Amino acid sequence: MTDQGPLIPRNRAAHPVAFDPDYKTTVPRSPKLALLSADSSITEETGPVFGHDILGPLDNNLILNWTRGAAPAVGERILIHGRVVDENNRAVPHTLVEIWQANAGGRYRHMKDSYFAPLDPNFGGCGRTITDENGHYQFLTIRPGAYPWPNRGNDWRPMHIHVSVFGHAFGQRLITQLYFQGDPLIDLCPIAATIKSRSQLDALVAPLDMAQSKPMDYLAYKFDIVLRGRRQSMFENKLEGM
Repeated sequence: MTDQGPLIPRNRAAHPVAFDPDYKTTVPRSPKLALLSADSSITEETGPVFGHDILGPLDNNLILNWTRGAAPAVGERILIHGRVVDENNRAVPHTLVEIWQANAGGRYRHMKDSYFAPLDPNFGGCGRTITDENGHYQFLTIRPGAYPWPNRGNDWRPMHIHVSVFGHAFGQRLITQLYFQGDPLIDLCPIAATIKSRSQLDALVAPLDMAQSKPMDYLAYKFDIVLRGRRQSMFENKLEGM
């Protein structure tokens, strides 16, 4: 266990700025007026409730889940694993974790993705799982490819996986991105650069975990998700954790 002291509020100065000219879509969509705070309703706080019993056996296996096991996706096989914990390193069990990502060529299965890389007919690009009693989760997937995006002349997104964590209701949702150790594009990405604190950005980089890698099969990357406190993960949609 780590420090058992009171909750340390998030350092809002470390959060990405809403307006960053190098990330050009923040220019039209960043708020021009002061934000308004509204209380949540009972509906937002209590529902809809996710039915844990509807999870399928391949939901956390993105290599096979799109074809329901009929054919594997193409690309480098990797294992993503870690824990969901609170600020005192206590496990957060029975939590829904979802991921979505591009395929090995850097292409999303999305109607508006016009990148030249081909779609993999055997890869859907999304999965979900429930943390166990100790807060552990894991996904078997394909390492996503980098891809260009129309920001400046030649900007590329690093290899990344989007991660969503749900609380007791869909209104309690946190979203972040997982990057990979050693990717040189992280330091060149205007989206990553909106996180001005290097330590906060580094917390989104999953280190290689050879201890959990499987010989002749896949490499493993460890990505712990901290919901509150001093070591809190950076979330795109919340300044504070749950």
